[in-house]
Formats: sequence, C-alpha cells, structure tokens
Amino acid sequence: MKSSNVIVYLGLAVGAIITLTPFAFGLLTSFTSAHQFATSSLLSWPNPPTLENYGGLADAGFGRALAVTALMTAVLVLGQLVFSVLAAYAFARLQFRGRDALFWVYVATLMVPATVTIVPLYLMMAEAGLRNTFWALVLPFVFGSPYAIFLLREYFRAIPLDLINAARLDGANTLDVLVHVVVPASRPIIVTLTLITVVSQWNNFMWPLVITSGGKWRVLTVATAGLQSQYNAQWTLVMAATTVAIVPLIALFVVFQRHVVRSIVVTGLK
Repeated sequence: MKSSNVIVYLGLAVGAIITLTPFAFGLLTSFTSAHQFATSSLLSWPNPPTLENYGGLADAGFGRALAVTALMTAVLVLGQLVFSVLAAYAFARLQFRGRDALFWVYVATLMVPATVTIVPLYLMMAEAGLRNTFWALVLPFVFGSPYAIFLLREYFRAIPLDLINAARLDGANTLDVLVHVVVPASRPIIVTLTLITVVSQWNNFMWPLVITSGGKWRVLTVATAGLQSQYNAQWTLVMAATTVAIVPLIALFVVFQRHVVRSIVVTGLK
C-alpha cells in the first residue's frame, strides 16, 4: 500500500473515532445507573448494565412522543415527496411563461433563515385555531421545500429527453410520463431525499417547541429537552432518550445507504 494511501486511511480512521466517540459514550451512559454515573468516571463500563433508564422513559410518557414524531415524519415525508416531485417536474420539463424566474425566486427563499418565519407562521396557525394541534406541526412543511424541489429538478433535467419523448409517442400523458418513466429513473435521488427529509423532520425542534404545549403533541426533541429540567438533568435518562431517537435514523441509513451512494455517483457522472 502506498504511503499516501496509509496517510489517507489514518486520517479517515482518526476522523471516524472523533465522530463516533460521543455516540459511544452516550450509548454506554444510557445503560449506566444514575448512582454509578454520579460516583464513577465517565470512562467506566456500566457495572452492571441496566435498562432502568429506558423504563424511566416509559414512565415519562416518552412512548407517546415517539409515536407523534413517527406520525408527523411519515406525513411530512409523503407530502414533501408528492408535492416536490410534481413541482420539480414542472420546473424541469414543462414549458410555461416565467418558469425559470419563478423557480429562482422560489429557490432564493433558501437564503431566508427559518427562524425569521416562525412568528408569521405562529400567528397564522393561531388565527386559524390550529395552535397545539397535529396539523400545526405538519402544514408549514408538507407542501414541499425549495431544497427538495431544486435537488429533484436538477436530477430530472439530466434524464434523457429521448426517453420522455418515446413514452409520449406510446400515448403517455404528462402524469404517466412522471409516474412510469421519471420517478422510476430517479429512485436513488428520491431515496436520498427521503432520508434527508426524515432526518430533518425527525430532529425538528424549534417549530414544535413554539406551536405545541403540554404532552399531547410533544415530539421527541421537545420531550428530550424537557427531561433535562423535569428530572433535574439526569443525564443517564437523557442519553437513553437520545439513543431511542437516533437508532431509527441509523437503521434507515444502513438499509438505504446503497441508494444514497448511487445517487451521489450518478449525479456526479451526469
């Protein structure tokens, strides 16, 4: 092996260790009793490992927060994909006046910080009587996003036009072309966008914190933050909650990592 390759792999190994070490400590802490955590070194192995922290999450109503987060994420992913695919195809292949100008004005909203829109969105939801409801959690984000539409549009534009024209010659209308030609050809980027959407919405904190109160529609991020004050910063309990929140995301990435890598490679080649 060349010396340059050795240096590269050593650098990657060091980066991986630095990145994964906090997660490893968090996982170990979640299986450590509160007494051992308070009296022993951070590097101590759980002795003995315990599940009492995860039982404490059930007593704190963490299961409902997990269910609310899963439902919210599922609705948002479905809405984001459907509306983003429709809008991206319109911007990529349909011809209408002002198409490019409208697209770039819409994409320019990416430069507006999300915190700027929180107050107007809150006032809109409050006036509509939707504050502290499930619909208040999903309505501001369910109709697509500038990033998703931009990502899909660029991928759709790379699909050979001959493929679309061939489908039209066979009698396919615009919706048929989108469903049976464009979407199957864009599976890698759609899977990647799904993962990005799941992670961003699963970890969304500011908007659920502002628009909901109480435990009925509390999501994982808000519930985890609440543990720090409700239980006097019992970090073993907080680490258990963090582990529960992270595990589904890691599982999704492991299952679909092949599609993510393929979307990056294919996009780079095109």
